[in-house]
Amino acid sequence: MSQAQISDAQTSQAKTSQAYVIEISERTAGIVVSDARGFCFFSSDRAFDGLDGGYFGSARAAERAVRALLRQRRPARGQPPSTSRNF
Repeated sequence: MSQAQISDAQTSQAKTSQAYVIEISERTAGIVVSDARGFCFFSSDRAFDGLDGGYFGSARAAERAVRALLRQRRPARGQPPSTSRNF
């Protein structure tokens, strides 16, 4: 493949890529960028670093994963926050 063909292929791929910002409750969790393997998540908040670099079938699936991770970190409604301390 010539350099021109490689450049054309990269340009074509760049034009078809999609990127979305994922925000939950006014908090930017990160972005997802589409490529040939799916949607890759890039964290912009340390709380979501566990998902960083992960691939999802859709941007919506990535958003659901972010929401699920956030729910795990928050106490359920009506539950008091944990007050355990290490002494």
